[in-house]
This record gives sequence, structure tokens and C-alpha cells, in this order.
Amino acid sequence: MADTLLKSTTRHIRLFTARVEDGDLIADASRLTLDVDPDNEFLWDDAALQKVQAGFRAQVDAHAGADLNDYTLRRIGSELEGLIRQMLQAGELRYNPDSRVLNYSMGLPRTPETL
Repeated sequence: MADTLLKSTTRHIRLFTARVEDGDLIADASRLTLDVDPDNEFLWDDAALQKVQAGFRAQVDAHAGADLNDYTLRRIGSELEGLIRQMLQAGELRYNPDSRVLNYSMGLPRTPETL
């Protein structure tokens, strides 16, 4: 019996029970694949992306042994959305001014106060 592809999509996080082979998603109930900010709403540097990936690994470890079901995927995705919001508020992440849609989904950008 073939694996069924499960996915969870938030504004900035997509999770799939799949592995990537030659650029294609192949359903795999034992693997979880992460797609960060598919709409390029933010400007990512290596440190910011590594922080989200570390958060992803921590969430996967925290759910080790649990079924990879819709609830688990939604929970992991929500936790990662929260991490991205914290990073934006802390100035570790910035909105991409060249994004096709600037809707400030995580709140208005922070600007330095002028004296």
C-alpha cells in the first residue's frame, strides 16, 4: 500500500509527510519535509533560516514516536509560525520589500525611532 501524502500549510510554513527526490515530493509516512516561506515574504540570512530549521528539528524530536497525522503537522507548523513572529519582532528577520504581496501578515515592520 502506498503512503498517503499529508500536508499542513500555514502562511509561512509548509510541512509534508514526504521526501524530496529529483525535485519531486514522494509520499513517505516516516519522513517530514519543511518548506519555509514559499512566498518569499521575508528576507532570510543563513542564521535566521538555521534558527527555523533548528526549531523544526526540536519540534520533530518533541513529537518523536507520535504518528505523523494532521494534528501533529498543524501543531508543528503553528509552533514554527510563532518562532518566525518572534524573530521578526526581535529584528532577526525582515519583510522582503520585493515580495509580490506586502500584507505584513506578522505585524507592521519595526522602524527605528527618530530623535
